[in-house]
Amino acid sequence: MNTLQRLSFAASAVLFASPAFAQEAPGLDDKINQAFADFTGPFVSFIFAPFPGTGFPWIVGWLVIAATVFSLYFAFVQFRFFGHAVSLVKGDYSDPNDAGEVSHFQALATALSGTVGLGNIAGVAVAVGIGGPGATFWMIMAGLLGMASKFTECTLGVKYRNEYEDGTVSGGPMYYMSKGFSELGLPGGKILAVLFSIFCILGALGGGNMFQANQAHQQIAGITGDYPGWITGLVFAGIVFAVIVGGLKSIARVTEKVVPFMGVMYVVAALVIIIMHADQIGWAFGQIFAGAFTGLGVAGGMVGALIQGFRRAAFSNEAGVGSAAIAHSAVRTSEPITEGFVSLLEPFIDTVVICTMTALVIIITQQLIIDPQTGLYMLNEDGGGIATVDGNSGVSLTSAAFASAFGWFPYVLAVAVVLFAFSTMISWSYYGLKAWTYLFGEGHTKELVFKIIFCVFVVIGAAANLGPVIDFSDAAIFAMAVVNVFALYFLMKVVREELASYSARLKSGEIRKFEH
Repeated sequence: MNTLQRLSFAASAVLFASPAFAQEAPGLDDKINQAFADFTGPFVSFIFAPFPGTGFPWIVGWLVIAATVFSLYFAFVQFRFFGHAVSLVKGDYSDPNDAGEVSHFQALATALSGTVGLGNIAGVAVAVGIGGPGATFWMIMAGLLGMASKFTECTLGVKYRNEYEDGTVSGGPMYYMSKGFSELGLPGGKILAVLFSIFCILGALGGGNMFQANQAHQQIAGITGDYPGWITGLVFAGIVFAVIVGGLKSIARVTEKVVPFMGVMYVVAALVIIIMHADQIGWAFGQIFAGAFTGLGVAGGMVGALIQGFRRAAFSNEAGVGSAAIAHSAVRTSEPITEGFVSLLEPFIDTVVICTMTALVIIITQQLIIDPQTGLYMLNEDGGGIATVDGNSGVSLTSAAFASAFGWFPYVLAVAVVLFAFSTMISWSYYGLKAWTYLFGEGHTKELVFKIIFCVFVVIGAAANLGPVIDFSDAAIFAMAVVNVFALYFLMKVVREELASYSARLKSGEIRKFEH
């Protein structure tokens, strides 16, 4: 029995073993949480092990170095082609006769729905609550550098995708690992692809599923009053299942409507609060910059702020993880590099814009308690983070920040959280499904098995405590990045050739805009 089968069996056993399922709901939540924490503990410990003699997780360094290498290797392509990327999303260069399932905008919306989510609401609050305002600076840096990582992986995703006679496509890291390595005469591509697929399935069940359900339940329960998490999980599972049985086109139709709506709603609310406290904007940015390089006395100091900033940014925008390459592979285009350009907008929108706004709202509304005598942030009772008003953390901290300006906003935020969670789950169900079919083959029955397993984990995520869920979510997603970034180093020269060719043809006028 492999790891996934054991995990599925354990999940089913925990969910359905109790004959008094409904009557003993609080006890059931506790049992699910303990079983989950025990099962995933060793895996989490390995992924976040620090470099010897330091408190710096090796996986954070792995992603930071990769993003920096790709930025330098492609001469900061994220800034040089930013305007062209916007034109591509608008459809200026889209040929309707190109192979693929979805438009540039739909592919971006689908991928954004997997990244713009609770990482922006709850994840930022976790980072600022532990690493202080300075974590925001490192989140922004991670977002800007991560644009190059996203560009690299999504270009490869389209270049090495499988195109089928019925018009559907399958792509992503598992395909560019196996086909790309084979094309270059390199060994080990198939092994990397299998490893990535296993971690992608775990990432889909964790960060793309359980974390979303968990935080959505926390926000809803904060408004309606406490009730068993499995109830929220069952409702979400039913809705998610109804959508994902329709395939990617169904997912794309939903996300292209939901993502812009919830994104605009959230950003507008954040902007209103920031404008209401316009006199404190300068002070807030001062706290961000000072905290980035001094730590302002927070847990872990400057290094703590840096670790939290990069860790939460990676969880939020997934640059280097390889997940978005799966969604972008389905785009209608004959030029792989164009989807690389489109994808680099993701970390910018997700991290540089939305995450920064969330952090500013939390800082400006002074949810973090400052010692009036020293001017430094006060630590909470266990010393693991900053003391907050009413002891809030995660999505509750963000909710409290918005509520300080609008007493009714937690209700609006609850809607946003549900929409964020829903769109992220349906996108990650597609990522996990493509990894599943790579391992076990295409077919209706095989796909249905994964979709059922995915929905079971929606219930588990809503019932489990945040600690084990967020640890497992990070670990599974970062494990994908270990394999993906390793492959990207070998394949990045292929992307540079594509970039040189496209740039020359764009400059000569060979690549032209289409009338729509």
